[in-house]
This record gives sequence, C-alpha cells and structure tokens, in this order.
Amino acid sequence: MPAFCAVLAGALFMVSTATADVLVMPSGEPRVVQQPEQPARGMHKNTVLHRHGEPEVRHPTVGAPPITRWDYDGFAVVFEGHHVVHTVVRGSRTDALHP
Repeated sequence: MPAFCAVLAGALFMVSTATADVLVMPSGEPRVVQQPEQPARGMHKNTVLHRHGEPEVRHPTVGAPPITRWDYDGFAVVFEGHHVVHTVVRGSRTDALHP
C-alpha cells in the first residue's frame, strides 16, 4: 500500500504542476484573421517558396515531429515536416479586430 500512495502522490504532483497560457479576447470570442493568398494548412514548403519567395527568417527546425517556422513580412508560417500546419498573421490590434 505505501508504494501505491507514493505513485498516487507523484501522479498528483505532475498533474498539479501543469500550466497553460490563456489569451482572452476583448469580445470573449476567438478571432481568426486571414489575408488573401496566405499559405493554407497542408500546403507544401516548395509551394510556399514559389508563391511567397524566400522568407525573411528561417528558424531552425526543432522537436519531433520536426517543427519549423518561416517569417515573412506580415505573417509567419509554421511547418510540420514539409507541410504548413499554421499561418500566423502579424499586425496591430486594430487590424486583427477589423480584417
């Protein structure tokens, strides 16, 4: 029984230390901003290069699965392997609220 209590205490400690950041929007509703011609989920890296040219910054690949970020003027593209998983549009708060 003491071994079970030690395992249970360890599991509770692991659960209690988990944290997350939450972004609360002024309206309470999440907003997705899309720009014309931004890279779409599933698009291949070569297609992004062909359509948008060389990125301003290519960040090193990290982790497993391999995640890479390319920064362009106004947006960043996140790849898993060779395919887009997210495009993040940068801009002012006003731009984000009124696409």
